[in-house]
Amino acid sequence: MARNAPAYVCQSCGSSHRKWAGRCDACGEWNTLVEELPAEIVPRGLGRGQARRLDTVALDAPAPETPRRITGIAEFDRVSGGGLVPGSAVLIGGDPGIGKSTLLLQAVCRLAAGQGCLYITGEEAVEQVRQRASRLGLGKAPVQLAAATNVRDIVAALDGPDRPDVAVIDSIQTMYVDQLDSAPGTVAQVRSSAAELIRAAKRHGTCLLLVGHVTKDGTIAGPRVLEHMVDTVLYFEGERGHQFRILRAVKNRFGPTDEIGVFEMTDAGLAEVSNPSELFLAERSGDVSGAAVFAGLEGTRPLLVEIQALVAPSPLGTPRRAVVGWDTARLSMVLAVLEARCGVAIGANDIFLNVAGGLRIVEPAADMAVAACLLSSLTGTPLPRDTVVFGEIGLSGEVRPVSQPELRLKEAAKLGFSRALVPPRRRRGGRAAGLKVPIEVHEIASLAALLPMFGNGRETKE
Repeated sequence: MARNAPAYVCQSCGSSHRKWAGRCDACGEWNTLVEELPAEIVPRGLGRGQARRLDTVALDAPAPETPRRITGIAEFDRVSGGGLVPGSAVLIGGDPGIGKSTLLLQAVCRLAAGQGCLYITGEEAVEQVRQRASRLGLGKAPVQLAAATNVRDIVAALDGPDRPDVAVIDSIQTMYVDQLDSAPGTVAQVRSSAAELIRAAKRHGTCLLLVGHVTKDGTIAGPRVLEHMVDTVLYFEGERGHQFRILRAVKNRFGPTDEIGVFEMTDAGLAEVSNPSELFLAERSGDVSGAAVFAGLEGTRPLLVEIQALVAPSPLGTPRRAVVGWDTARLSMVLAVLEARCGVAIGANDIFLNVAGGLRIVEPAADMAVAACLLSSLTGTPLPRDTVVFGEIGLSGEVRPVSQPELRLKEAAKLGFSRALVPPRRRRGGRAAGLKVPIEVHEIASLAALLPMFGNGRETKE
């Protein structure tokens, strides 16, 4: 490649090509190659220039304890690991209109009571942000607003004498570095803008909150390296048909991952939900077939949610499989185990599976709850209303233990459940570990042991 020749960079995966093509050879996406001129050419060697000696410190050297910046929004503080760490960079992604800007505006308005906060918008005018704050009842908060997209100007504000303690960039895809010729939102601009902003924030201990757009697949737009550069990555999830919003941590250098916070969208903004299990189960109907309550675990929080299944005769040669809130491949595995290991003829039916409330479950402990739903819908036998179910299913039909069963059962007992179908307890030193919970526990060692509750899996519906 010539020294000043342009490169064609894929906006989906970030791979570089020598010439333009309609399809990226690395990721297979079409019409994603954009011409970008290199800002500078990296030399092949370091030459004979003098290097500055690195300043090192011992690992066990005493370090001052820096208090976290607490927003006062309990669900947000839980997901961030107990508050914002000074000098950290937090990336928040989500679908358009899900409430990212609303959540961050509420957070900085809470923080502004005792710290300097700067809200920089690249997508809206300052007056539009003011109108939203007034609608949320936050118009009197001492937050500084600015509309800017030039990273050089923003870094000057972060380095100035009146620099803020917390800064919000909404959004990183609208920022640009004037030394690059590419348009804002391209891979080079997003990577360079984030690097400059993070470097400035860490110099002075500023908490940097970055808003990121997402692609049609739900991942944060831009180069994947963006998620590696920041300290925390949060995804704001939710179905438009539900008022619930889930804030999920997929990366956190200062706290647990897979932690979730639950919010409810109201006229006054996002309201935190302190007991999401009670909220997800509030609309449960009576004893109906095809429903089971799963005692799950999201991060460090136990969460009870209802799983619903409908098994219906299929008029088609290929039965339908429709899944909302769970993994379709996991459903196929559970169906195969029911057919091969338990002799349940279920594969020729249309199967619809739904996790109530718009929550998405990713842990395999929901396998037995899904199997109970399928058997209940197939036979028309409802599961007892006061029963919770959890357990992982193996390919040989065994039910495997899951993590922290006591925490799950305590949450179920707190919400009034009196019976639980659980996997066998783990054995320590030749003895089974005891469960000290005020609930009747029934251990299910294999999936076949679940069949007598539903007439051995024989279909009884007309």
